[in-house]
Amino acid sequence: MPPLPRRPLLAALLAAPGLARAQPAWPSQPVRLVLPYAAGGPTDIIARLIADALSQRLPQRVVVENRTGAGGNIGASAVAKSRPDGGTFLFTNTGHAVNRALYARLDYDPAKDLTPVTIVAESPMVLLVPNSSPARTLAEFVERVRAQPGAFSYGSTGTGGALQLVSLLLLKAAGLRMEEVPYRGSAPAAQDLIAGRIEMLYDAGATAFPLATSGQARALVVSSAQRSAVMPAVPTVGEAGFPAATFSVWQGILAPAGTPEPIITRLRDEVAALLGDGPLRARLTDLGAERIVANTPAEARAYVEAEMTRWEAVLREAGVQPQ
Repeated sequence: MPPLPRRPLLAALLAAPGLARAQPAWPSQPVRLVLPYAAGGPTDIIARLIADALSQRLPQRVVVENRTGAGGNIGASAVAKSRPDGGTFLFTNTGHAVNRALYARLDYDPAKDLTPVTIVAESPMVLLVPNSSPARTLAEFVERVRAQPGAFSYGSTGTGGALQLVSLLLLKAAGLRMEEVPYRGSAPAAQDLIAGRIEMLYDAGATAFPLATSGQARALVVSSAQRSAVMPAVPTVGEAGFPAATFSVWQGILAPAGTPEPIITRLRDEVAALLGDGPLRARLTDLGAERIVANTPAEARAYVEAEMTRWEAVLREAGVQPQ
């Protein structure tokens, strides 16, 4: 048999199983990790730790890009509309689970347009008061606020943010009325707390514990079901008499819908390897993470879906209407 001409041979090779579907190695370009919250906050701190660690493992750099505003929706929408080629991911937190219930005119669907890659960690929130506050316990704080309804304020990162959600749980459980002061991030809110311009800030452990251990603010309770190993002397909100206000904030990575499964799986596996018994895991634990999750994409999808269902019910019960 005479040899095949070169062009048909090339076509035959390209049609061979596996070769025609070959994809370029990922990542072939720098990877953006879009954070829909301000720099300096707890989610930003964890995102940068993850990005730095991934940059040392992958052939391309992973860079954090802060795109703030609209309760995290500006950044989330940008990722949802980006090319699903493995070049852009969203690093977000519990606030992502409530946006569908809070905003009636989103230009993206949080459930359909973004695909969970993995949940990184769960952490407690810490209730902080300024050192100038006379309250030394949650009971004393509640008594003081009840005596002057609406006279005191608390800091949040706006509608649907984790700082607002955990604060609302406590206000409802304790029957309190306080004025909300929204900030672009927890870092500026913490500065106002330290200065005594707001009376309460419920912040994530990554930023709240350093404020308390350095003596810049006073920690009254943690929101988790168990005490934190970082500050074991601080009681839980349940121990302080309000178990209905128990809450943990999560951070996770999501991808634009349509991102190839091999890329999603690769990123999750890289993150899981980093969160094994190593320095990154130890660092997150030091920052107050109560559980390192690193679940699979399928588990992450189920996790986020359950969180959306949970918070939609909570907000509906609280009478919160979509804006």
